[in-house]
Amino acid sequence: MAERKSAKKGAKGFTEEERAAMRERAKEVKAARGGKADGESDVLAKIAEMPKADRVMAERLHAIVKASAPDLVPRTWYGMPAYAKDGKVVCFFQSAQKFKSRYATFGFSDKANLDKGAMWPTSFALKELTAAEEKELGALVKKAAR
Repeated sequence: MAERKSAKKGAKGFTEEERAAMRERAKEVKAARGGKADGESDVLAKIAEMPKADRVMAERLHAIVKASAPDLVPRTWYGMPAYAKDGKVVCFFQSAQKFKSRYATFGFSDKANLDKGAMWPTSFALKELTAAEEKELGALVKKAAR
């Protein structure tokens, strides 16, 4: 497997964005252990920090997840808005800005009940949300949370 170079010229290992995500995860674990995590507030705060295009999409996805699977618990996961069942992340939103990508991503973990045959998608690239995508993602979230 080829090693990736970090943003720093000539250095090998994790990129600065990857290291930042790991630091965020460490803070999340520490807050959860100390009983200081407030998932809904943490998710809304992360959404508020996003650039406008990602923020609008994340706000809409947050509403879709809450309406489609009200039993999922909002929390952050590596600094991203995520939704969990029994303490395990089922789905998450990764803004385009998070890893300097050209599109945002809505993904599902292996805890999501989306199995269909021998192969199925686990994440979706999002450049915008239309009514059709909202409907499809709502149905997937509902199925994933079962």
